[in-house]
Amino acid sequence: MGFVTGMLSGMRRAGRDPAPILAASGIDLADTASRIPVDRYAALYNRVVDELQDEGFGLFSRSMPPGCFEFLCRGMLGAPTLAEALSRAARFMRIVLPDLEVVIRRDESRADLRIAEARALTADADDPARVFAFEWLLRLLHGVACWFVGRGLALDAVSFPYARPPHADDYALVYTEHSSFGAELLSASFQANLLDLPIRRDEAALAEFLDGAPGKISMLYRRDREMVFRVRDLLRDALPASLPLDEVAGRLHVSPRTLHRRLEEEGASFRSIKDAIRRDIALARLTKTRQPVARIAAELGYADTSAFYRAFVAWSGVSPEQFRRRLAMRTGSPGSQA
Repeated sequence: MGFVTGMLSGMRRAGRDPAPILAASGIDLADTASRIPVDRYAALYNRVVDELQDEGFGLFSRSMPPGCFEFLCRGMLGAPTLAEALSRAARFMRIVLPDLEVVIRRDESRADLRIAEARALTADADDPARVFAFEWLLRLLHGVACWFVGRGLALDAVSFPYARPPHADDYALVYTEHSSFGAELLSASFQANLLDLPIRRDEAALAEFLDGAPGKISMLYRRDREMVFRVRDLLRDALPASLPLDEVAGRLHVSPRTLHRRLEEEGASFRSIKDAIRRDIALARLTKTRQPVARIAAELGYADTSAFYRAFVAWSGVSPEQFRRRLAMRTGSPGSQA
């Protein structure tokens, strides 16, 4: 419900009564303990935009006329990689939304999507209107990025530039479980190699996608990924054994076909979850311990150390030894003790 009250804050500031569109969307603000079905939230999103003729919900110093979302998507269409698509998106947002500045930063293994105020949105940093402005823009850019590459893109951590809001527990479902508050600007970090993913959508796909937009973006690539978390926990707890999909499905009391479908609906795959677990543990071990590479490979279930080398180069672009050397050069230390 916190996301709903934030969305309505600009409308109320303009002296508009949100009751009619809340009723039309089947949402009762008095029922603060209730979760709102995502299709109703998407419908409310579009109704607020239509009522205000502003895709920015009346939150900013100037309105974003209906059609901005479409032209954002059209500007990203045809980019060779996600990096270029997001660069185009950042340039477009500077034109239509000068109050907030979007920047993409990248180093060898990490990337950050940063959103900062070019001008103060409100005098109160924790004003629901300001909170929702950051929530909305991050959700918009992340959702569109996921759609263009045709898969969920995990945000490893996000720092938000305001105090922890009452509905912060839901951030694990929408953004990441690793959310922090009180930063100077919004910074969402993710694996840098995701920026190299190719854009997979064409004009025909975009025409279909725009039906129901921009509210439709609320319904895509949500992080209410119960099955992803259950599979991840099973695979991690089983290490160094490598459980096949059939066995994991059996332990979860579903068929392999159902497991595959559920993971696909949640924006993941069995292979991507397994690779992510191994990647995260490998990076942590190489960073925080002096364990030999062969031992790390064995504990991650690799029977052949060379297979681990190939996987690690695919994840990071460098070998495990090169990763440790670069880390040592930056920190002046070869790593902590095992």
